[in-house]
Amino acid sequence: MKKIEAIIKPFKLDEVKEALNSIGIQGMTIVEVKGYGRQKGHKEIYRGAEYIVDFVPKIKIEIILSADMVDKAIEIIQKTAKTGKVGDGKMFVLPVEQAIRIRTGEKDLEAI
Repeated sequence: MKKIEAIIKPFKLDEVKEALNSIGIQGMTIVEVKGYGRQKGHKEIYRGAEYIVDFVPKIKIEIILSADMVDKAIEIIQKTAKTGKVGDGKMFVLPVEQAIRIRTGEKDLEAI
């Protein structure tokens, strides 16, 4: 099993979710996060005062899936989250040793 963590622009969430659902990925966890990468934030003007936004709002999607689905999921996320502009996001793939469904006690792939 693997865990994909994808950090994307907030307005791309629905499109990414629908694309993942279309290949059979049903469960995911969504977290609103803030951060910055190469773009290092940006300047905004509010009521005539300029200020720097150091941390840009993003969405982090966490998905646990079987190892054979990872490449397909990465391809789908990259294709649907891409705008071609700085700040599109990043993906990380991590190993998952075990998953347990609390309600039934099912383990690993049966639990996801």
